[in-house]
Amino acid sequence: MSTKLSRFSKTAGPGMLFACTAIGVSHLVQSTRAGADFGLMILGFVILVTLLKYPFFEYGSRYANSTQTSIIDGYKKLGKSALWLYFLLTIASMFFVTGAVGFVTTGFFENLFGIDFLGEWTVVILFAVCVGILAIGKYNVLDSLIKIIAIVLLVSTVSAFLLTLYHGPVEPVSGFEPKNLWDVSGIFFLLALMGWMPTAIDLSSWNSLWTLERTKQTNYKPKLKETLFEFRLAYLITGILAVMFVVLGSFILYGSGEELPNNNSLFAHGIVTLYTNTIGDWSYIIIASSAFTIMFGTIIAVFDGYSRSLQRTVELIFTKKEDKIRTKFRTFYVVFLILISTGSLVVIFQFGNNLKELVDFATVMSFVIAPVIAIFNFRLVTGKFLDKEHQPSLGLKIISISGIIFLIGFVIVFAVLKFGFIF
Repeated sequence: MSTKLSRFSKTAGPGMLFACTAIGVSHLVQSTRAGADFGLMILGFVILVTLLKYPFFEYGSRYANSTQTSIIDGYKKLGKSALWLYFLLTIASMFFVTGAVGFVTTGFFENLFGIDFLGEWTVVILFAVCVGILAIGKYNVLDSLIKIIAIVLLVSTVSAFLLTLYHGPVEPVSGFEPKNLWDVSGIFFLLALMGWMPTAIDLSSWNSLWTLERTKQTNYKPKLKETLFEFRLAYLITGILAVMFVVLGSFILYGSGEELPNNNSLFAHGIVTLYTNTIGDWSYIIIASSAFTIMFGTIIAVFDGYSRSLQRTVELIFTKKEDKIRTKFRTFYVVFLILISTGSLVVIFQFGNNLKELVDFATVMSFVIAPVIAIFNFRLVTGKFLDKEHQPSLGLKIISISGIIFLIGFVIVFAVLKFGFIF
């Protein structure tokens, strides 16, 4: 038993990073909004999309362990056009994704410390701190922070969930009429919810990069089953927590006549109040600290993931010989950190104080590009690029195909509703 625990401790890290990245906006914001606006009827979609998107995230970890290269390296094997497409999709989405996460994080930061008087400077200071931490400590600091964050959030969320179940759902106010999930605005929200449930599929490349970095950090190469166990455990936790957040939003807000504010700081206060209404006012500072901590972990992971993936993509596109890659592009990680933070600030200032619009725009964009990355990942782990013994089971392949059909189907629905035509 002690040997297994020792091996798990050396393997653990990438899955936790994934979980903390996922639990940020998709859970604290979108899952809670889903429950508050549509009640438990939306729970089935949360579970379904989490199941159907699972293989494409796992394939990042699977490919990295099996080949000891990132799945971004695999995209190059599919053809340089595939690598360029991934590169362009990353650039197209990264400012909006980082901006949305940063904007939400700023709201929880202002709520916790009561410093909304700083205005736009709050997010600038927050981004500067994130860039500084990663530029100095990189993966080591990130890995240490995430493990503490994960424990705090897990304990507080489970406590609030159990107490909410004990108290039961709020009584609907007189004349309450539920929102229609099947009108245009309802379907758009559903797409936004599924775009980041549990997170964007294009972030699957980060799993492979973090898996390789963890191996380098510990000097321990885990077996495939060890890597997959760590990731599956983390993914299961994200799925369970998503269900809990939907229930929290449904039981406390659905039918109450109250809505979560659109201002990021007031929205953060509303989310924290969800917990304190069930746990007690004494817990406000604990919950506020936990919520900010998980969002801070998320924005740190997002900065790191995008910078790593961009660096590796640029290395593969513009360097022909592998031995020249590290020396030629070794400083690009910090350059990309600064670039992403600057571009994301522009996005945040452009959207002003409209939290929901920014989050929905970023999440829908992630959903639209999801089928492309899903197909890439599926081809890499089921074709000639991976040994038979490392390829996924038949059941996982069936889920993958179902997931691709599901994602493409909803992209077509989005195109019809938004533009009135089919691609």
